[in-house]
Amino acid sequence: MEFGPVPLSQAAGAILAHSHPLQKGRLRKGHRLDDSDLAALREMGATEVIVARPGDDDMGEDKAARALAEALVPDLEGAYLRLGRAATGRVNIHATAAGVLELDRAALDALNALDPAVTIATLPPFARVTPGQMVATVKIITYAVPAALVTRGAALARAALRTRPVAVADAALIITDMGQGPGKGESAIAMRLQRLGIDLSSVEVVAHAPDAIARALGASAADLLLLLTASATSDARDVGPLGLEKAGGRLLRFGMPVDPGNLLFLGDLSGRPVIGLPGCARSPALNGADWVLERVACGCPPDDADFAAMGVGGLLKEPPSRPHPRGG
Repeated sequence: MEFGPVPLSQAAGAILAHSHPLQKGRLRKGHRLDDSDLAALREMGATEVIVARPGDDDMGEDKAARALAEALVPDLEGAYLRLGRAATGRVNIHATAAGVLELDRAALDALNALDPAVTIATLPPFARVTPGQMVATVKIITYAVPAALVTRGAALARAALRTRPVAVADAALIITDMGQGPGKGESAIAMRLQRLGIDLSSVEVVAHAPDAIARALGASAADLLLLLTASATSDARDVGPLGLEKAGGRLLRFGMPVDPGNLLFLGDLSGRPVIGLPGCARSPALNGADWVLERVACGCPPDDADFAAMGVGGLLKEPPSRPHPRGG
């Protein structure tokens, strides 16, 4: 692509690089100049103008952005995504369902490493999304890029984006009580479920004991089981995990490198996920339980490697209400 100042006599058919005022209105950058535009520029006293002129092997910015977006999401319905219209070298990508954003990080990094003129920006991996929310934007920086570059980028990043929709319909919340009442927390957890479109079908308060927890877990028919204990789980042999085992379930993970949220456990009961919530889940503030709950609800629970990767970036905002702020 050629770029730079040219005399007005040579500018017909070229792309205007910068907006230019006229006696009436203005010519916008990206506009393809015709004879009437050049006449209007002469009336303003211009003798030359900065333009871009794509070569025969180049692809215009809008066409290139659209081609890459279509490659990133070749099956819009299956990926629960939609593409916006191409404009100024940009195509925005939006979710069509509530869920989490799943992406191929290596493929997207490779696309962004091809050439500075070809870019995609996305939300973080497994970010919670809502219908209509923008999850990514493809932007071509220059007015045109080589068509071969677009072809390479499309091959590298094919099918690299999708929304994983919420896969559970309802959840049960079991709260343990040590004789001082269940305490707060139900409303914050209900809010988390509501924004995922999950029905909180039951809330049960039971004694802070393995047998009571086991009975409540075994009696529930909900797709997702949440346990909020009166005292935070401190060991894999604590009351919550023992209750899960007594119900016939198994503990998959205890503890996570996210703060607040360290004292979470994840389990399974007859194919249904069980999340032992940390005490910070009583607050609506973001914590590690949100990251696990959202992924579990969308059918992509974190494994040990996923949990390990959460530590970088896992130091979340300190809530003002925390009784023992960390400092010094």
